[in-house]
Amino acid sequence: MKSVFIIDDEQQICESLKMILEYEEYQVDYSTRAKDAIEGLKEKPADVLLLDIQMPEMNGFEILNWLKENKVDIKTIMISAHSSLENAVKATKLGAFDFIEKPIDREKLLISVRNAADQNRLLIENKNLKSTVAADENIIGESASIKNILSTIDRVARTDARILITGENGTGKELVARAIYSKSGRANKNFVEVNCAAIPNELIESELFGHEKGSFTGALQQRIGKFELANNGILFLDEIGDMSLSAQAKVLRAIEDGIIERVGGNKKISVNVRILSATNKDLKEEIKAGRFREDLFHRLNVIPIHIPPLRERKDDIPVLVDSFIKQLCAKNNIPQKSIAPQALKMLQTFEWTGNVRELRNFVERVIIMVPHPVIGEKDIESLMPKSSSGLNEILDLSNSFQEFKEKAEKAFIERQLELNNWNISKTAEVLDIQRSHLYSKMKKYGLEKGQ
Repeated sequence: MKSVFIIDDEQQICESLKMILEYEEYQVDYSTRAKDAIEGLKEKPADVLLLDIQMPEMNGFEILNWLKENKVDIKTIMISAHSSLENAVKATKLGAFDFIEKPIDREKLLISVRNAADQNRLLIENKNLKSTVAADENIIGESASIKNILSTIDRVARTDARILITGENGTGKELVARAIYSKSGRANKNFVEVNCAAIPNELIESELFGHEKGSFTGALQQRIGKFELANNGILFLDEIGDMSLSAQAKVLRAIEDGIIERVGGNKKISVNVRILSATNKDLKEEIKAGRFREDLFHRLNVIPIHIPPLRERKDDIPVLVDSFIKQLCAKNNIPQKSIAPQALKMLQTFEWTGNVRELRNFVERVIIMVPHPVIGEKDIESLMPKSSSGLNEILDLSNSFQEFKEKAEKAFIERQLELNNWNISKTAEVLDIQRSHLYSKMKKYGLEKGQ
């Protein structure tokens, strides 16, 4: 639950604001004494602070200064009956997120608090992202292709060039995007990710550009889009090949003009966003088929980075496995294990159609399921998914075309579930079906994790 703290010397105003925000399911606390409140914020900061300007002990500007000096990271919305351009400018310079006049308009308050809370969530996610990239999510590999990718990242990260990352599912496209972000000149700004394949076509424009209240059925309040949230930072458009043509046209316009409009609005909003995009599709083939705009492709493809599949860089498997074993043992509080040379060679013989993601999931399975400290060939053989769902066996056991289709569908769905570690949402996304549809198929075929 998102939290809001209120500092105002008038208890009636605190109670009124508390009632409004609690109705919207925020956790709300308040204090009428500024000096008592700020020490508490240092120990346990809220997501959003509502701060009055005129107070007897400390005024709002002094508190803003205190927060800045003590490095208390909290989105602050100033509230004051003494509104002036001078106060608003001063508050902004001191780091305030927004400025609201008294008497407070309920709708404006809720929009401002929601936007501040969203920005705070993004900041937290980005801090976690940086620590993750720095810790156990480095791009690992000793092959020439991986070394070339790392060299390219170092060369282009600090520029503002748009980058198109291509490769099969599971190769690490998002990891490359995050590495570029962490080394870029925008690393202290927001990194905003949009999975274009996971958002219905009718909602993608709202997701990207935001919408105004009442702009369409279900638009009950104003929403800030990903372009605005990523302003001055990086917007990562994952699975860009699945974006609708109408959304592509708007993205192209945003890139060319640096200006967006929310759905249902006519206000032009300037944005300064660096775009990274990724796809597992051949966009040149998509262009030929009329499903992707050629002009957008050329805008996105300033710097192309292609990640080859794991089967084309099997020299990377030993170093990947070694890294995964160390990470996963630590993550699961398991004593460190090792893998026998012959078992490692066996892993290098597999095709790994799910690429690095599939390899990592399999190593995790082995780490958890093998009780002894050294992983051997027999362990790999016993835990590797059997080929019992191969085409020949399906043909041999099928008495009709309908039965063959059902057996093949079951095998295919089961394989995708395994590749995605039985993550239903991710598997449904890969299969391009609704989660409810996938659940129905799993129930029909009796598919359960650990069968």
